[in-house]
Amino acid sequence: MPLSRRDFTARTVIAGAGVALTGTVGALATAPGALAADDSTLRDEHGRPCEPGYGPLLADPAGLLALPAGFGYRVITHSGVTTLDSGESTPSNHDGTAAFEGHRGVTLLVNNHELKGKRADWAHPVPLTEGLVYDPAAAGGCTVVEVRRGGEVAEWVGVAGTSTNCAGGATPWDTWLTCEETEDLAGKNGMTKDHGYVFEVDPHDRRANRDPKPVKAFGRYAHEAVVIDPRQGHAYLTEDASGPNGLLYRWTPPSGFRHGRGKLRTLAADAGVLAAAKCFDSAGRFVDDLSRATKTGTVYGVDWVPVPDRDARTVSVRKQFAEGAVTRARKLEGMWWADGGTYFVSSYAREESPGAAHDGQVWFYDPKRRTIRLTVVLGVNADPAKDGSFDGPDNITVSPYGGLVIAEDGSGLQHLFGATESGRTYPLARNELNIGTAQEPEYSEFTGVCFSPDGRTLYANIQDPGIMLAITGPWRRAH
Repeated sequence: MPLSRRDFTARTVIAGAGVALTGTVGALATAPGALAADDSTLRDEHGRPCEPGYGPLLADPAGLLALPAGFGYRVITHSGVTTLDSGESTPSNHDGTAAFEGHRGVTLLVNNHELKGKRADWAHPVPLTEGLVYDPAAAGGCTVVEVRRGGEVAEWVGVAGTSTNCAGGATPWDTWLTCEETEDLAGKNGMTKDHGYVFEVDPHDRRANRDPKPVKAFGRYAHEAVVIDPRQGHAYLTEDASGPNGLLYRWTPPSGFRHGRGKLRTLAADAGVLAAAKCFDSAGRFVDDLSRATKTGTVYGVDWVPVPDRDARTVSVRKQFAEGAVTRARKLEGMWWADGGTYFVSSYAREESPGAAHDGQVWFYDPKRRTIRLTVVLGVNADPAKDGSFDGPDNITVSPYGGLVIAEDGSGLQHLFGATESGRTYPLARNELNIGTAQEPEYSEFTGVCFSPDGRTLYANIQDPGIMLAITGPWRRAH
């Protein structure tokens, strides 16, 4: 049922009061150059103003990762250096990651490898482990990394023969949904099977991953990330695509379906309803693209429009809608479920960003109110080579110490940065391995940001060449 203007207006008043992120983000705001934040809550024990975060980043003598004083890191996997339990090299191009609690203090991490196209095009593709291969021509997939209490690390293949495994999402039943950011059909780019799907990977049970099957009910398009509503069972998914811009999707399970390990692979290709978001403002006016919103606190109502052909045999899903039928967004990226809803990233904040301004937004979708609220707007980064200026939000996670932690995929210097409850941003880490400049953007983005189940370790990746890092230090509430 469409959301009426009266219902939306009432819900906007409530939503406009702020999104309360349990133990974390309240009303998030901005990076340097964007909306000013209120400093009134940023005081030390003596009432003096203080800066958010953990202080300035200190150069790394090893030339890998700059961190605040008191913090340190450990390399967990490194493509071309570390090996799987099979003896083959750790695959390259680390991307989306999630951490799960294993037995006896073990942390299990599922790590995507964003490798597009043929295996021959890559020096370190995901190995074709017997029984775990979807398409033997494809280079991508994901690995499971086991970090034991004593520091020992083991790694094995979760799924192989998939393509362009970008982000994804953890499920409430402790599995990983890995997303293919491609629309290649069999016969294109050397593929022998159709791609552009979501696959489920169980980090706890290797046998459960045998004979991988795509979750076709979630649609075939350039998937970025996915979250599952633990109460309603809906899946929310982002699409990173252009020409036209991608969409925000919701999948509603069929009547009687119950989620759980291995259940998604039992779904028929047309099971449930896949729909795209259509947004409108408090006056009932249609919003064609989320980049129209430039102020934090902006609230839109959301209706859901069914997808005509979710498997996109002849026309890409995002191209199947007439003008005015759905709301688009520039580079929909990471998602994270919290506060009874989902935070999701649109990597550009304006319809036409000047120069190389890969700025960005973070939105919150509230399924009860059927509204989205703009919680973060990053300002145009006038000097991407300057430390402390952030752009290009991509993967995100919710911090157990308050606020969001965001992986940067912009221009010039690349950071992990935080956004506090009071709306301030601060640096957490800087990539010193491949820095790049605005003029020579030979950098590598951060990806896969997530905390360990006990909250003591922040995991993140440098995508190229493919390095997984464990960051520890004096974590605390960052104001």
